Amino acid sequence: MTVKPAQRTESVKEYYFSQKLAQIDRMTSTGIDVISLGIGSPDQPPSPHVINALVAEAMKPTSHGYQSYKGILKLRQAYAGWYRKYFNVTLNPEEEILTLMGSKEGIMHISMTFVDNGDEVLTPDPGYATYSSATRLAGGTVRNYDLVEQNGWMPDIDALENSDLSRVKLMWINYPHMPSGTKATAALFKRLVAFARKHSILLCNDNPYSFILNNDYLSILSVPGAKDTALELNSLSKSHNMAGWRIGMVAGNSDYVKQILKVKSNMDSGMFLAMQIAAVEALNSPESWYRSVNEVYVKRRTIAEGIMKLLNCRYNASQTGLFVWGRIPDEVVSCEEWIEDILQKAYVFITPGFIFGKNGERYIRISLCASEDRLSEAKDRLDAFVKQQQ
Repeated sequence: MTVKPAQRTESVKEYYFSQKLAQIDRMTSTGIDVISLGIGSPDQPPSPHVINALVAEAMKPTSHGYQSYKGILKLRQAYAGWYRKYFNVTLNPEEEILTLMGSKEGIMHISMTFVDNGDEVLTPDPGYATYSSATRLAGGTVRNYDLVEQNGWMPDIDALENSDLSRVKLMWINYPHMPSGTKATAALFKRLVAFARKHSILLCNDNPYSFILNNDYLSILSVPGAKDTALELNSLSKSHNMAGWRIGMVAGNSDYVKQILKVKSNMDSGMFLAMQIAAVEALNSPESWYRSVNEVYVKRRTIAEGIMKLLNCRYNASQTGLFVWGRIPDEVVSCEEWIEDILQKAYVFITPGFIFGKNGERYIRISLCASEDRLSEAKDRLDAFVKQQQ
């Protein structure tokens, strides 16, 4: 390479799943049937009505031009209606909602908008790695805060209060939490909003898992006064089986949204109109559709929990979301080596928890984005693997 990459690239590594999926592809190319229980990419389709809306709009010759950077008003109104119905939150679709090409894009946009060189950003450990990588790419300093099983995977706000917060600009939270599946409580959100307001911290809740194996929908924006200090990201990826469509949103104070739009409008040229029209259809799905999706996940989770028991892992049966998170046996010396051994001998890929931070080192995560047949096959393979180790 004759041209050196920018120094900012030295602060991040290739995404773990990018590397692991490449390894699995190499194994598959040699004829090995690998069952991946790793990434959370829903394998169920969107509603037929959503696909029909996409096709119908795409057939129109007028649907293929550039679109608004903010997203069409009809979509922002649909988001507002969705939040009003399920989260009991009132949002002004004109000023308090910005459509995104997936919420992962929003994490980067928010970081670029609010984080200056030297600013500290509170990120959860364990948590989604993109919070940290986006912070570093924006020039900020990552400051992890601990989430541990003993504290119910919730932040120790008292410990944060007793630390130096003078350089903290932004705090990422993610409830329902990935990877632990922990739901927030109204009391937690109220305390977090008070904490953020007291210390002039922008509180950002990443909220894509509310509709998966959960009927207790909760938004940080439901706390009185939250819009003064909080933003919320949401996405159709998990809730509507539209991960590859890349459709999301950020909501909150209109001044914050306007600032994010400054960055976003310099990085894309709007979302394909047919996808926006289809997203409106998705957001208007009846409650029965969400129930039908979760009926499938309930059956899959039963098998995944059986895998956890088979591997002698301890898990919380009340967790929600797209995964089952469990603590590995004490006799396993290295989670990373154990997971690699399972992949090479049982041809089953399970996510090791260390990729989410040091507090995930003794945990694994099983995705529910595989059919019952594949999960059952994985369980049979792992049963044989365990017996071989005895």
